[in-house]
Amino acid sequence: MFSGKPMKPTFKCYLPPAQNDVKNNIEPPVKLEPKFLPGEIIVNEVNFVRKCIVSTDSSQSDLWGRLICTNFKVSFIPQEPPPKQKSQFSHLLLGQQDISLTCLDQVVTVNDTRGKKKVLGSNQKLKFNPMELILYCKDLRVIRFCFDEAGPESAKKVCLAIAHYSHPADLHLLFGFEYQGLRYHQSKGDLVNGSNPNGGIQTPMFDRPSDWDREIKRTGASEWRVCSINEKYVVSESLPEYVVVPVSLTDQELKQLSPLFNDGRVPLWCWNHRNGSALVRMAGQTEPLAQRKTELKIFTAITRSHPQRREVTFTDLDRNLPNIQEIQGAFVKARQICTLDPFEESEERWLSSMENSRWLEYVRMFLKVSAETVYNLDGKNVSVVLLEEEDRDLNCVVSSLVQLMLDPHYRSLNGFQSLVQKEWVMAGHRFLDRCNHLKKNDNKESPLFTLFLDCVWQLTNQYPAAFEFTEAYLTVLSDSMWIPLFSTFLFNSSKQCTQLLQDFAKSKAIPPGENHTAIFPPVWKWSQQFSARDQTLFNNPMYVGKGAACVQNGEVKTFQRTKKAFSSTVRISSTSQRNGVKGDEETLQRRGSLGLKAEFSPVKDESPSERFFRDWFSRPADQQGVLIPYVLPSHVVLWKLFFLRWVPEACIPHGGPATVYHKVSQLVDEIETLQNKLRQYKGPSPHSTPGPRPGGPPSDQRRMYFKASSPDDPPTSPNVLNSSFPFNPVGNLCRRGVPGTPISKFLNGAKTWLSTETLANDTF
Repeated sequence: MFSGKPMKPTFKCYLPPAQNDVKNNIEPPVKLEPKFLPGEIIVNEVNFVRKCIVSTDSSQSDLWGRLICTNFKVSFIPQEPPPKQKSQFSHLLLGQQDISLTCLDQVVTVNDTRGKKKVLGSNQKLKFNPMELILYCKDLRVIRFCFDEAGPESAKKVCLAIAHYSHPADLHLLFGFEYQGLRYHQSKGDLVNGSNPNGGIQTPMFDRPSDWDREIKRTGASEWRVCSINEKYVVSESLPEYVVVPVSLTDQELKQLSPLFNDGRVPLWCWNHRNGSALVRMAGQTEPLAQRKTELKIFTAITRSHPQRREVTFTDLDRNLPNIQEIQGAFVKARQICTLDPFEESEERWLSSMENSRWLEYVRMFLKVSAETVYNLDGKNVSVVLLEEEDRDLNCVVSSLVQLMLDPHYRSLNGFQSLVQKEWVMAGHRFLDRCNHLKKNDNKESPLFTLFLDCVWQLTNQYPAAFEFTEAYLTVLSDSMWIPLFSTFLFNSSKQCTQLLQDFAKSKAIPPGENHTAIFPPVWKWSQQFSARDQTLFNNPMYVGKGAACVQNGEVKTFQRTKKAFSSTVRISSTSQRNGVKGDEETLQRRGSLGLKAEFSPVKDESPSERFFRDWFSRPADQQGVLIPYVLPSHVVLWKLFFLRWVPEACIPHGGPATVYHKVSQLVDEIETLQNKLRQYKGPSPHSTPGPRPGGPPSDQRRMYFKASSPDDPPTSPNVLNSSFPFNPVGNLCRRGVPGTPISKFLNGAKTWLSTETLANDTF
């Protein structure tokens, strides 16, 4: 019987819509062609592939085109160009539809007829014809391709090719070695070690004594010296060839002590406070019976390097921070919550789920331990030794954060890059294993560097005027880990890098005298990835110099704090020991406890550390002085640009922090333009350098990405602004969004603690 309801169609056409351009007298669109780098070749490809486009715009439809696997990337070439829109970043190595093979975390095929899924690895067989391919990426993207109209055998071959080439058997098989070899011979004269060919400050590599000498002089570490006992890596395979040690320790003594430490890693000097206290990192010891004697010798030498001969305090990070497996587990849970699990209408505890992943808790723990180390160095004026069994993971995070909090030099763009180079690359962080580039051992994978960048973002979020770089820079730096064309994130140690680059030079017929660092450049050579204009997105317009007021959210702030704002922060539990013995002043808490209280204790019970933090937080913050983070759960928040940029519910068109960045950038650019005109009007002084040419610097050479508009032009917002700026989420969103979910309302300002029924009645 006819029910009166229209019947649902039983057939869905997956063919691309017919083109009527000819009869409508419209020129057909230009066919897109793939762009390849030198040495890049097509391994396999398939036509008539449908890429599932997830978008907040209901008019956005899926794309049809060609799926290509090369020896460098997975590339999708649309049959016709998508609607024109201004791109935020124009990457010089990867297009918007490209994914580097090293960025792939999992390659999953789906058989629609049975719903069967299979995770593909290298040299595996596929017994069914895949109807869908899902690529889970390490930058948190989830990309889906459907083979509705593609040839089944071609689809199967391209899936197997992607899985195989994303699991290289050897590091030499990564595309970077082929690309940089060809590039060297094609453009030898353009390669400059770590610097922009168009000029700019060079980031020190710390692979030569002069770089360490400059750092010693900059920090005033007069009682420390550059030591060369590890030249040719004869003492330790994981340390750099040149290390900084106390003046009172001779090379002979260090050679005798080195076998007593794991992998021969003698204690490493990191940084010196102007008061004379030093930050040192140290590995565990291999001879427990000689441990006390060895520590006494090391601590005595560090004490002698202090002007007041202060005793040494050491912090055991293995006992007080999560291990690499726990950090990896927390990140996997956070990633799943942000990109894989759908936000159901009944889900009211999304933030609780994120908190239960423990990722934000671990971020707070690292910030807390780092802040305590700042207290020891700055407040107690004692040298600190950071102890970790291997000295290659947790020490990298904490030592870097401590220096960021204490030294404004590292908050500049070039200073931050030198910090990463010094404390991560040259100190022997296992980037190859922790990033799992070869996908050989999942147990060694851990996002230590991502955790560090998240901690840095927390600091920039709390003190936005203290850092020269932006969160876009931090996100791009994270993404660069998955582009195998730079030496920074590819190797486990300086020795491994040197040896592999020597083998690489021989295989590419590069003369022995050439600088291998220049041939296989570090990631700091940003001109290989972005144009000069795009690099201006790294510049923070709110960055101020010493003595200037802080500009936060477009307003001048003095950072006068109330008691509740900082009372919980000062309760940082002690994890330090003095010369190997726990202090009586504070007791050690169990690992994982944040040790924070809601209110101040009475003054009579106030410890020296609490008094130090109370005094610091009661004063206006000096953006070029010591910075101490807030570590309450309400202050340590989710890094949205990193975790949510591919989530449709989180995309806010014409909104988000980008709108503030846009306005402040225009204001700064206008001020700089007026300053240039004022200098031109006054003319150069007798002792000054020649002034700028009339009209100031050209538009494409100015420091800000957004330029000041003419007073006659109406104020408008660029159409590229959204909460994911400067990244373009179209075509890379993780799943289809469900409007009206609690997370979408939370991101639009709703109160998440209300019931689902109340939320449903809200308007936004």
